Amino acid sequence: MVLLLLINMAHEHDHEHEKLVKTSVYLEEEVLEALEEAAEELKKDTGRRWTRGGVIRLALSDFFTRRGKLL
Repeated sequence: MVLLLLINMAHEHDHEHEKLVKTSVYLEEEVLEALEEAAEELKKDTGRRWTRGGVIRLALSDFFTRRGKLL
């Protein structure tokens, strides 16, 4: 299954001019289900609608932040 997602390609100091690039990601069915569940949990927590792509961007941001790279 293919999930199209938008990846944030912004520079650290240029947040006002963020560029999103469309790309394809191949994920297992279980991962897609987990993304849907996470999106629902985030919706309950934040009161805002979350897409699978948004959840992936959040997870990637956390992944890179933990490794000392701010995106």
